[in-house]
Amino acid sequence: MFAGKVIAITGASEGIGAELARRFAGKGVWLALAARKLDKLEAVAEECRSRGSEAVAVRCDVSVEADCRNFIETAVRKYSSLDILVNNAGVSGHARFEEVSDFSWYEQMMRVNYFGTLYCTRHALPHLRKQKGLVVGISSLAGKIGVPGRTAYSPTKAAQAFFLEALRLELLGSGVDVTIVYPGVVATDIRLHGYGPDGQAAGYSGLKEDNAMSVQECARQILGAIHARKRELVMTLQARIGLWMKLISPTTVDNMVLKAVKNETDRGDGK
Repeated sequence: MFAGKVIAITGASEGIGAELARRFAGKGVWLALAARKLDKLEAVAEECRSRGSEAVAVRCDVSVEADCRNFIETAVRKYSSLDILVNNAGVSGHARFEEVSDFSWYEQMMRVNYFGTLYCTRHALPHLRKQKGLVVGISSLAGKIGVPGRTAYSPTKAAQAFFLEALRLELLGSGVDVTIVYPGVVATDIRLHGYGPDGQAAGYSGLKEDNAMSVQECARQILGAIHARKRELVMTLQARIGLWMKLISPTTVDNMVLKAVKNETDRGDGK
């Protein structure tokens, strides 16, 4: 369904980004893939080539504007245009606010989750205008509902989402659309690799993951939303009900959120 399109994806070396790349891949699809880990990224690019796509892997740290500019310029130089930008790169973290003494990783998380989307979108937008293209942001349900232990993560995802909401209105009439995706808990390693209270990799998830959505189902829904150029995608019925209930019974939603967070005694098991 995406034949003839040039698609740029950040955070494409693993998790949701890698699965999106594989699902986009096919004859007549041109992919530009970005991530910090070039070896893993190249492996994903090779999978996409085996499925008939052209694919270029570009090392990119989205917290660095020069890297974002280079990624977009490389994609356009190679393929001469750009139709879809998927801002997927992100970093997680789990720590209660009072556990943190050095907040430098809060700032770095904002640079990745918010400024990474801002930088890539800024440099892609002139090319997307020419194609009447699409900007996609992979936010999080934690960007709509505050989650304990996510005093760093929730604000970054809210900033990303509201930047894209405002941009959508600025782009009305331009032919460029904006799609914002709000996944819940997806079965990836992002929470294990994310920050802990000391700014080092946590090695555990602070959320209960028994009912985590598979990365395959997550990517399937995202592709459908992109194809339809939807305004937003909230992935589960439970999440949609929760957002509605937040308007009329916020305390009920608070209790739902608390049930999704692990007890302190569950920490450190890596599950």
